[in-house]
Amino acid sequence: MTTTTLAVLVPLLPFLGAAAGLLLGRTAPGYVRPLAVLPTLVAAVLAVVVAARQGGGPAIDAATRLTPTGSVPIDLALHLDGFAVLVAVLVGLVATCVQIYSTAYLRDDPRYPSYAALVSLFTAAMLLVVYSGDLMVLMVGWEIMGICSYFLVGHYWETPEARAASLKAFLVTKLGDVPFLIGLFALAADTGTFRITGILGAVANGGLDHPTVIALLLLAGVAGKSAQFPLHTWLPDAMAGPTPVSALIHAATMVAAGIYFVARLLPVFAESGAALVVLAVMAAVTMIGSGLAALAQDDIKRVLAYSTIGQLGYMSGALAVGDRGAAVFHLLSHGAFKAVLFLAAGVVIHAAGTNSLAAMSRMGGLAKRIPDAYWTMTVALLALAAIPPFAGFFSKEAVLVAAEHTALGDRHVAPAAAGWTVLVAGLLAAVLTAAYATRLWLLAFRGRGAEVPDHGKQPIAMTAVLWVLAIPTIAFGLTVGVITDWFDGHSLTPSVTTAVLSTGVALVGGLVTYGAWRHTTALAARTPVGAVVTHPDAEPALVEAEAMTHHTAGYGDTPGTPDPADPGRLLLGPLHRHAATGFHLDALYTQLFVRPVQAAASLVRFLDREVVDTYVRGSGTGARWLGTAVRRAQTGNVQTYLSALLAGSLVLAIAAVVFATVNAGA
Repeated sequence: MTTTTLAVLVPLLPFLGAAAGLLLGRTAPGYVRPLAVLPTLVAAVLAVVVAARQGGGPAIDAATRLTPTGSVPIDLALHLDGFAVLVAVLVGLVATCVQIYSTAYLRDDPRYPSYAALVSLFTAAMLLVVYSGDLMVLMVGWEIMGICSYFLVGHYWETPEARAASLKAFLVTKLGDVPFLIGLFALAADTGTFRITGILGAVANGGLDHPTVIALLLLAGVAGKSAQFPLHTWLPDAMAGPTPVSALIHAATMVAAGIYFVARLLPVFAESGAALVVLAVMAAVTMIGSGLAALAQDDIKRVLAYSTIGQLGYMSGALAVGDRGAAVFHLLSHGAFKAVLFLAAGVVIHAAGTNSLAAMSRMGGLAKRIPDAYWTMTVALLALAAIPPFAGFFSKEAVLVAAEHTALGDRHVAPAAAGWTVLVAGLLAAVLTAAYATRLWLLAFRGRGAEVPDHGKQPIAMTAVLWVLAIPTIAFGLTVGVITDWFDGHSLTPSVTTAVLSTGVALVGGLVTYGAWRHTTALAARTPVGAVVTHPDAEPALVEAEAMTHHTAGYGDTPGTPDPADPGRLLLGPLHRHAATGFHLDALYTQLFVRPVQAAASLVRFLDREVVDTYVRGSGTGARWLGTAVRRAQTGNVQTYLSALLAGSLVLAIAAVVFATVNAGA
């Protein structure tokens, strides 16, 4: 088969698997698991073959005209460059691991058939985005991912949290998609095509008339899809969905789509220095804000969610300084270790038999009960904290090196201000990343909360994929000198300055957090049984909840009791209560947008019921009254009818005489 034929099969196979799974889910449930795993697995193998054939050489393009659409045609086109084929391998690998993992994680879920089919459709949509050479076809995959995320995040629709989270994810991402679609039309109007190659050629020849407007419109969609400030608030709430879905969304699909889109069209954004500065500021705020928020979360999945937002901020920062190689390199590296982190967190929750132990302050005895999750999560957290020689170190260094070169004027793709913004924010975020990674490890595996109930050995389908994904987490960064052909020949080697600086600040962040944990642990050990430790910045509701929890027992003595040894509260101080709520952005959006919309809806409802319906009811009432009057006149008495006829004739005669007299006098 030709390379293009294999590339067509890569997104097609998961799509066919999804269709077959939906059709046979009820009638032939025995086929559900093979239809979930095998098409995705074969697609992943084919993606590897396509990547090997492409080999980092010139891009492979193929297209066929779908239908005449007027002045700007739409083509079913493939564009296979080094970035596309590597990202497709990541998507295939993570999606296959998620499908295998889900066969055990949702073994007894009655809605598993529809879940598996939606995961396959989700995978096919992301692969369509990755391989597409036409922006309108890309938009199809972009929107399919949006609706799949709505259904998958709301999988546990019986709970109000899942229903609210799915609706929020859908609405917030659609808020960004509206200007995104307008930006695509404006881009096509300027360049005369939706084809990516045609757009890049037009940009190279100076054919873009409104670069800043177009870039800012497109960035709105990217901010929504990739959860960047200020449209990031949907991602932490999306943790209400099944944990494997979180792994898929955070590691390989959905949030990666926005970063990949900007990388594909980076020359368009590079035409506007203002847009790059906006992207740099957006990335800086995202990195620092998400790091502070992660340091204050108690739910392990919400910590990882804010971590994803921050790591996507690094990728946006690399794009803001004009280095798409560093951005995609970190996207690939992050995809591997973030999938490990979420799937390992799923093992923790599965071992406990409930979602309630997602709270790290209530965890204890995990290292011995689930050793596979313990060791793989430890490796992934080291990669997240960018400790050498793990993959996260090399990819994060590539971002910082690109920012350094831009800041010092060695690269002229973006303004120096963008470089300094990304560099300073990246170093600050490195401290915070190491801090919350260390805190997560200490609370989850060294905490003094209740021990996880022993439900026996975890299924091999769940633990095996952790070790499969741990391999690229450990070794992917070491291939930095081999994969340069797939990255436009661009060197991704770390520099001594940024490597020493970023590793140093990461170690400082980790050590300070460890010291704070030792201090709070010693304080908790001296606390009498039944006492409650409070802090000056603690919210009243939290204090009351802790008091009720500890009414009859000391810390860690009763299942579900929280461990007070939280270094995050000590490190953040008065900032903790603000960071724990995501700096009240949801409350702000509620005041600015939700309540005005609800008030407008109430006004419309009032007008509809009290004004429009009043006229409708009035017309009906008038007709009914008229009918009643006419009905009463129909007595059935012939004498009455003749009397009425005689009286009417008399009235008409008198009227005729009067009328004739008046006319004669005139």
